[in-house]
Amino acid sequence: MLPTTLGQFIPTTANFLTAAEWVGILTLVCGAIAALGFLFKWGIRFRLVGAAGFMAVLTVGLFGLGLVPFVRTSIPGAVPYTTIYDAGANEVVIAVRNPITEEALTATLQQAAGNLFSPGRLNRDDGQLLIRARTVLHPEPGVSQPIYLGQVKRSLSGRDDENMEITLFRENLAKLPKPVEAG
Repeated sequence: MLPTTLGQFIPTTANFLTAAEWVGILTLVCGAIAALGFLFKWGIRFRLVGAAGFMAVLTVGLFGLGLVPFVRTSIPGAVPYTTIYDAGANEVVIAVRNPITEEALTATLQQAAGNLFSPGRLNRDDGQLLIRARTVLHPEPGVSQPIYLGQVKRSLSGRDDENMEITLFRENLAKLPKPVEAG
């Protein structure tokens, strides 16, 4: 398993296949007990059938999770982002840290376009996924001003999109405080 920053563990596809194998064996045992319940006319035989059926559904689900790879895109130079709006359709908004350079914003938008792609998204309008990056400025105490820094449009039809359109809003990037150079 892969450790995360919070000390938790992310299960891999191999973990799901192993779990599916063990739950599958338990499903067969439950099915055999249900068969014995019918053979000996136990009063709980129908409950045993329900338990065996539930175990079969659980086995199929774990097996399915074992087949689908958990793919995360990693682009050098990308900064961490937070998804702040995603309705599962064709629009997503992410928040990035402030300040950010144009290069880091471009890399972050590319990484978000790879990570937020899903073939199960609702395909509205033009079949494009629009991901916007924003940050929050505080021009004076007690005032917050959200501004969009850039966006990326990518296809909803395939995972690999060579024709992503990245647009940076340079007038908004100019409003950000300048990053401090490490020296």
